Parts: sequence; C-alpha cells; structure tokens
Amino acid sequence: MTVTLVSYGAGNVASVQFALERLGASVRLTTAPAEVAAADRLILPGVGAAGYAMARLHELGLVEPIRAFRRPLLGVCLGQQLLFEASEEGDADLLGLIPGRVRRLDPAADRPVPHMGWSRLSPVRPDPLLEGVEDGDWAYFVHGYVCPDGPATLARADYGGPVPAVVRSANRWGCQFHPERSAGVGARILRNFLDLPA
Repeated sequence: MTVTLVSYGAGNVASVQFALERLGASVRLTTAPAEVAAADRLILPGVGAAGYAMARLHELGLVEPIRAFRRPLLGVCLGQQLLFEASEEGDADLLGLIPGRVRRLDPAADRPVPHMGWSRLSPVRPDPLLEGVEDGDWAYFVHGYVCPDGPATLARADYGGPVPAVVRSANRWGCQFHPERSAGVGARILRNFLDLPA
C-alpha cells in the first residue's frame, strides 16, 4: 500500500510518514500535481496558518488536483480545516470541499487557546474510518481554530462546545486531532484509512 503525503511545508509531514510506515505502508512525499492526481490515497497534513497553507498549495499548482481527487483523501489537523470553504484565520478561502467556515476557538479561564492536549472522542455515526474507535477514546489535539459542526461530522470532542474531531464528505475525511500522536486510537484510524477501498 502506497500513501501519498502532500509535502507543502506545513508542519507534521515527518511524524505522519513515520506513523504510516510503522503500519507497513509505503509513503511517497510529493509536491508534484501529477503525483497527487495519480495517488492511490492522499493525506493532506498541516500545522500552522490556513492562509499560508493555501498560498503554498496555489503556488505549487496543487489546489485543483486535490479538489478533483476521487480516491480516499485524509486531512490531518490544519489539513481537515482546509477541506472547508473558508477560515476566519486571515480571512482565507479554503478548498471548498465541505460547506462551512472555520472559526477561532473561544478562550476561557479554564480553556486556553490553542486547545493543546488529550480530549475524548464521541462518535456520532458509524463510518469505516472509525471502525474500532469507542466512545471516550482519547486523541491528541493542537489547534486554535475549529471547523463548523454539521452534517459532515462523524465524531466530536468537547472544548467549551462541540469540536468536530472527525469529518467526512464523500471520499474526503478529516481528523482535527493528530492521529500520528494519538497512540492506539490514532494508529487504528490510520490503519482504517489504509484499508478503505480505493
């Protein structure tokens, strides 16, 4: 199984690569539009600012190949947010693959922003990506912005309100948390992604 990782300079590429290789996957890092278009399955990682990430994807000619991709695609952390239409962060236009606008998390005395640490997952509906993931399983989050909670939500966490932790629209999935840092539950989700039918 070969997984293509979009290596566009937005953070957690190496840790995602190592997590996939531990599961026996062969990983290709690329910024080439033709390799993205031809991938068996594609992961869009990301840590950092939405505006910068989208500017890099445009510079590299990757926006249209990602939008047109019809096999399994997984956005991780910022990569999940990029699947949506727009973000308050820099008033950025995103990939537009899932309806809605990403907004800044609301801070509170007991709830600093960014949300950084372990939170429990609460699956909303069954999905092959969540096979074997139980209500209350822990996942590791690092984010200051949150996706809209809507029909695409497969699992939530709670951080002063619902945080869409896993989303899906057609062949596109997203994890707001870092599966590569989420111990057994993260490895299970990555294994499930590898096992999705192409």
